[in-house]
Amino acid sequence: MTRRPTIAFYPGSFDPLTIGHVNLVERGLRVFDRVVVAMAHNVNKKAMFMLDERRAMIEEVFAGEPRVKVVTFEGLMIEAAKAQGATTVLRGLRGVADFEYEFQLATMNNLLSPQLETVFLMTEKSHFFVSSNLVREVASLGGDVSPLVPAPVLQALLAKLGRT
Repeated sequence: MTRRPTIAFYPGSFDPLTIGHVNLVERGLRVFDRVVVAMAHNVNKKAMFMLDERRAMIEEVFAGEPRVKVVTFEGLMIEAAKAQGATTVLRGLRGVADFEYEFQLATMNNLLSPQLETVFLMTEKSHFFVSSNLVREVASLGGDVSPLVPAPVLQALLAKLGRT
């Protein structure tokens, strides 16, 4: 009997992708056969990068890894995860504040789709302070974010801010 590949669905805005996100995908690939990086179209957030720009950056970062797929979605995350064949939602936790929010999401997702499991990975200690919001803020104020984002993201970020 052949085993179905395990697919983790990793949703987020990734505006922009950070080293913390990359680390979570890499660690997810140790546990799952494939990871689907899924960018949500969130009308409530003011994005720095358009969905297609974020998708291109993420695809470039993971170009050498065929087990990573990048998609966008609207609507319920659980429906998008099912459409990708995922059985697991992958989420990262940086601290206690993240846990409360993520616990609420996981509980709601379990109510709506009991067969879809949520797996939390703790962010590595060297990345726990990194967030897309912080990266955008520091970069927009002229700070050096090069240690916090992959090279293709840094280039796009600097270009977006007119600092090529």
